[in-house]
Parts: sequence; C-alpha cells; structure tokens
Amino acid sequence: MTHAPQIKIPATYMRGGTSKGVFFKLTDLPEAAQVPGPDRDALLLRVIGSPDPYGKQIDGMGGATSSTSKAVILSKSSRPDHDVDYLFGQVSIDQPFVDWSGNCGNLSAAVGPFAIANGLVDAQRVPENGVVVVRIWQANIGKTIVAHVPIAHGQVQEVGDFELDGVTFPAAEVRIEFLDPADEGEGDGGSMFPTGNVVDELDVPGVGTFQATFINSGIPTIFLNADALGYTGTELQDDINSDPAALARFEAIRAHGAVRMGLIDSPDQAAGRQHTPKVAFVAPPKAYTASSGKAIAAEDIDVLVRALSMGKLHHAMMGTASVAIATAAAVPGTLVNLAAGGGERDGVRFGHPSGTLRVGAEARLVNDEWTVTKAIMSRSARVLMEGWVRVPWAPGV
Repeated sequence: MTHAPQIKIPATYMRGGTSKGVFFKLTDLPEAAQVPGPDRDALLLRVIGSPDPYGKQIDGMGGATSSTSKAVILSKSSRPDHDVDYLFGQVSIDQPFVDWSGNCGNLSAAVGPFAIANGLVDAQRVPENGVVVVRIWQANIGKTIVAHVPIAHGQVQEVGDFELDGVTFPAAEVRIEFLDPADEGEGDGGSMFPTGNVVDELDVPGVGTFQATFINSGIPTIFLNADALGYTGTELQDDINSDPAALARFEAIRAHGAVRMGLIDSPDQAAGRQHTPKVAFVAPPKAYTASSGKAIAAEDIDVLVRALSMGKLHHAMMGTASVAIATAAAVPGTLVNLAAGGGERDGVRFGHPSGTLRVGAEARLVNDEWTVTKAIMSRSARVLMEGWVRVPWAPGV
C-alpha cells in the first residue's frame, strides 16, 4: 500500500481577534498547492485535521470550533497601492471541504503583523517606533482592508493593555478599517441589501415566517429578531448549541435565507456553503452575565446580538459579522438599527456572549440607496507558534 509522505511546510500559528488559524506564505506551499484546487484543499484539510467524524481535530492543528478551524495564505500583492494579498479558508470540521466564500474579520487583524514580520511589507516602511499602515487585498471578497499595526523597537508590538472580550489576556491594539465593505458581488444584483429592502418577510417551511434584514457587508448576514425565535438575546453558547432542534431550525433559516439573498439556487445547496451566509438575532439592551462571569449592564450596550457560525452559536462575535452589525446599525429601519433604538448612528456597542464590542460605520444615502464607505473596529493579534507544520500529503493523493 502506498502512503503519502510526511512533509514539512513553514507556517505560523496565530491568534487574530477571537479566532486562531494557521498562516502560510504562498511561496512556502508545495507547488501543487500554490494554486486553487483539490490539491490545495486536501493539504489544508490535512493540516487542520479534517474531516474528523469525532469532531475533535485531534490529528491536526484545528481546535474543533469554527473559530479555530481556519487557514490563511498570504503573498506580496500584485495590485497597486496594496501590500499583501490575503486568502482565507474556513475549514469544515467534519466534512471534506474548505469554504472560500468569505473573509474572516478576526484573522484580518493578524494579517498585517504577519506580513510585516515575514517580509511582505517593505522594511523601509517599518519605523523604530510607531505605526505601520498595511493595505490588504482581501482576495475572497475583492475588498481592501487597512490595518494599523503598532511597532516597538523595530518589531511588531504584540503585548499591550488593549482588552478584547472573548480573549483572556490583554495585547496591543490593531485598528482595522474595512473599506467599502458592502456589496461582495454576490446575490441579487450584488447590492448591500440584496432584496432592495431593509426588512423582508422570510418564510421557512416547517419553521415559520420571520422578519429579516438581509445584508451584504463584511459578510452576507441574515438578521432576525430574538423574540420571534423565542429568545431574549442574552443567550450563551450552551443555550443554543446543546439544543439540536434549535440548530436544525437555524440551519433551515440560513438555507432559505441564502436563497432569498441569491447566494444559492435551492436550500439543499447550503450544506456545501457553511461559511456564508451567517445568521444572527438581535434584541434591545438587557442586563446579562457573559460567559466569563462578567456582568453586562443594559446601559453598557446599545443592542444585543448573537450569531451562528458553521452551525453553532459563536462564543463571541465574528469580525466580519461585526462589520455587518456596524453597517446595519447605521442604516435606519433595519432590525439591528431598530433594536438599537432607531435613527442615524455612526457607531454601536453590542453585547455578545463573551462581553461587548464597539464598532463604527460611515453610512450615507446616495441616489435613494444606502452605501457604507468604511467600517472600523479594534482587535489584537499574537504569534502563538512558528516553525513548520508536518503533514502526510502528496499531490493527487
């Protein structure tokens, strides 16, 4: 019997925001994996430890959650006015596929630091102390991200006192700007609101009919009202993830919502597109206790948001969904905006299972259509390990 050889590939294991992933330079990958296709997907699946019917990813670098089953490929950008091209792969835990349909906003915070440390940014632009502005081309969705990366003593500054709910230890703040985050070029006409409305009725056979805001900003997202689902908006992970019937209901909503957004042709195609769209539910502010035990007062937040990723309630909030929240909150009449009190706003602090997060967006009405020029948030990033990953792999095997 022929076995694939164990090879080693230079890699860096990084935390970005509330996610972790394995980062590669494109040129360090085996030649067959430097281009899109089954060889690349097979390599990343094996690196992460998927598909794993046990759901643990024991024989790989994945952490058995949507937040930790991720891979990133970076290269010097060939695009004018950009430093690095950023390609993100959401690796399925129990199925043999990598979803390339969207970005990871959390790991976006680690792209700039990795690019600087690995020579993808001109060394002459790195000061002894200060900030490097890294312009990133997000190749999955064709958008520009600008990262403001702190530098100390000529190196990326990773330690600091910036605290991010969902991350135990403080670190240095990395400010992220998502430029023109709306319209990912998908759906009905590729507009920010693919149906042309800020609120629609979504009929899900066997589940119910719900008010929904469909939005393409950061990542395609379906927003629902918590009370319509029988929730308060203060739920933590176990409240949802321990309920198989609830998860099945959310997946049905996601599948039918994806059809309404023009992302797929029929609900049965949703199983092959786990990363997008996201489903989230919102509610007006209420006091609750975060997963860390931290008390969140109603006056600490503008709105409650809970979001699902890869079929499970997220432990905090996906970065790209945070962009969607910021955008939707800025547009009067969306479910997010109404739950936050309505009116025009350029920022919102939302409560999630791990705590709170403030995000901002610049929205304006142009020719009777809402457009967003920028969404802004702060994250942090840190190298956890660097060296080589070892993986049994060969092209075509």
